[in-house]
Amino acid sequence: MDLGLTGRVAMVAASSSGLGLAVAKALAAEGAHVSICGRAPGRLARAHAEVSAMGPGDVLSTPVDLTDEAAATAWVEHTAEAFGRLDIVVTNSGGVPFGPVDSFKVPDYREAVEGNLLPHISVTLAALPHLRRNGWGRLLMITSESVRQPHPESGLSSVARLGLLGYMKGLVDALGSAGVTVNVIAPGFHRTPILDEQFGADVDAELLKVARRIPLGRVGDVADFGALVTFLASEQAAYVTGSVVVVDGGNTRGI
Repeated sequence: MDLGLTGRVAMVAASSSGLGLAVAKALAAEGAHVSICGRAPGRLARAHAEVSAMGPGDVLSTPVDLTDEAAATAWVEHTAEAFGRLDIVVTNSGGVPFGPVDSFKVPDYREAVEGNLLPHISVTLAALPHLRRNGWGRLLMITSESVRQPHPESGLSSVARLGLLGYMKGLVDALGSAGVTVNVIAPGFHRTPILDEQFGADVDAELLKVARRIPLGRVGDVADFGALVTFLASEQAAYVTGSVVVVDGGNTRGI
């Protein structure tokens, strides 16, 4: 299936590793030009090489701290200037510390909102004029399954990320007439570096425990996640907007 992404310009936030990198690689494999960013220059350089190897499009990599609104805006403008347009914007952010809701203080919640909600908004606001100008666009926001099924051990995530759903719903109306779709993708457990950091030397044993409570019996593959986001960015997904797509192997039990 031709997804119609050859020559499109995509930018993927927080894409030097994990789910963001998987999305950037999948978009590049479909022939898109891709702009990536991350905070660590060394890791970003490795990601640049991996994304560039996936397809014929150009790759732009920029060190960015997305919690800095001015830096996030500058990254968007730099991408639009370098490629002449923007078509696909994938917002993303880093993780938050694990723990129940009553184990954190107000400063912890403030930091979680600033790190996991506001970067989506900063990148989106900077990108909106470019997407509207094209009359075609895809805005995809990566969050967490915790926006659908809060986890006792993920209190900060469940609170800080939830506001993104309200923001997305407002954008659906604001951007519909411009031909821009807006969707949230809510991933569950995928094998990413952040899980390795969280579980440390016990990562394999801990992931087996996680897998036992997931109906599909395994944690997710980041390549599969990248493929799904790429489909939602495609021509074939033109009538999908305002949706929260949960990607968690069936872990969310709510209707």
